[in-house]
Amino acid sequence: MIFSKHELQFDEARERMVTSQLVTRGIRDKRVLSVMREIPRHVFVSKDRESYAYDDNPLPIGHGQTISQPYMVAIMTELLELRGEEKALEIGTGCGYQTAILARLCKTVFTVERIGALSELAQQHLFSIGISNVVFSVGDGTLGWPSEAPFDAILVTAGCPILPDTLCEQLAEKGRLVIPIGDRFSQTLRKITKSHGKLETENHTACRFVDLIGKYGWSG
Repeated sequence: MIFSKHELQFDEARERMVTSQLVTRGIRDKRVLSVMREIPRHVFVSKDRESYAYDDNPLPIGHGQTISQPYMVAIMTELLELRGEEKALEIGTGCGYQTAILARLCKTVFTVERIGALSELAQQHLFSIGISNVVFSVGDGTLGWPSEAPFDAILVTAGCPILPDTLCEQLAEKGRLVIPIGDRFSQTLRKITKSHGKLETENHTACRFVDLIGKYGWSG
């Protein structure tokens, strides 16, 4: 197989991203590191931003939204403790990069995006790299996906002022929910685990995400 010069450059940049941004910051899950090495992040950004795709920061993807910093994608995914058989729910599809990471680590991913154009774009991106175990929906992500609940893992990719009861109710026993909670300027990444019907909360790193808009999020 012959690789183009650009493809080789992207491969090298992706490896540097993993070693310098993820491993050095404590990401240890081998499956997470492997999939971060595999998924071509440059596919999920516009052509004029491809050269920045593996940089240590988020990038705009249009409609006031961003593709998250690689480290933030990695730590949120690692906190879900995925083993491969999970039914996962993602709130905030965006351009589909985080969706692709989840899809490689779970059995099935259900993803909700409130902006229809982004949902369509994400579908195109995932199709282009051969990912087919994702179900898409356009709507209010704070409502979750009741008809498909319960979920073994739930990931929220936008900042929320509160922990939505709707998502907690849709979490399976022993399920994990990872969500940024705080004000519109800063949040704390929280991991919620359901154990014997009760919720156990762990606080992790500080972060800053775009707003989670919806009935149980920000009003807009």
